[in-house]
Amino acid sequence: MRRHLPNAITLLNLFCGACASLCLLYGRLEWAIGLVALGALADLLDGMVARLLKVHSELGKQLDSLADMVSFGLVPGIILYGLIAAAWQGQWPNDLEIRALPAFILTLFAALRLGKFNLDERQSDGFLGLPTPGCTLFMVGLLGAYLSPGSFLHFVHPVWYYVITVLFSALMVLEIPMFSFKFKSLQWTGNEIRIIFAAIAVAVLLFWQIAGLAIVVLLYILFSIFIHFFKRKSLP
Repeated sequence: MRRHLPNAITLLNLFCGACASLCLLYGRLEWAIGLVALGALADLLDGMVARLLKVHSELGKQLDSLADMVSFGLVPGIILYGLIAAAWQGQWPNDLEIRALPAFILTLFAALRLGKFNLDERQSDGFLGLPTPGCTLFMVGLLGAYLSPGSFLHFVHPVWYYVITVLFSALMVLEIPMFSFKFKSLQWTGNEIRIIFAAIAVAVLLFWQIAGLAIVVLLYILFSIFIHFFKRKSLP
């Protein structure tokens, strides 16, 4: 029975992603945010539980990618679609907005990212490109900012969302080294960057709440680029 537990947690991630998609389509934006958070937690736990129970399987690996394609591929595309449509229409869309369809370019590149990750054996200790959950959290942060009363996002020109679409699509597939959140131990040594970043992230989220997720993801990208540049500079 225990060998099926990680897969059940993975399927919970998929269920949350499917429900979040429906909530976004019907304008239940706060519910969607909560479901994405629950799905992200399930995505974090399935691997931990599999390692704890020592029940790794090829089925689990494939299920994880399929679930991620919905929760961290389709969902951020729908969020971005809604934001672009809202920028054109002045409110969250309740009908098809053709001008917002380019948002799903993000979903296509998420699929490429997940496919590459499954085949790439270089990403065991870190990532090459922005992980799909990171892209999703950025979009959730934008959605949280959109829901804030008097948010500047209500006045943003749609062209900026198209720029975000292209930028984050590229970040997912470009081989830019990104550090992993897997702690090698509970000690400071070897985990300095992770601990510092985690402290900053908590402070940002306490101040900006859900909207702070977008800032946290941008900081994660900048931290990763800085670390990569510093390591290259330190090489003889």
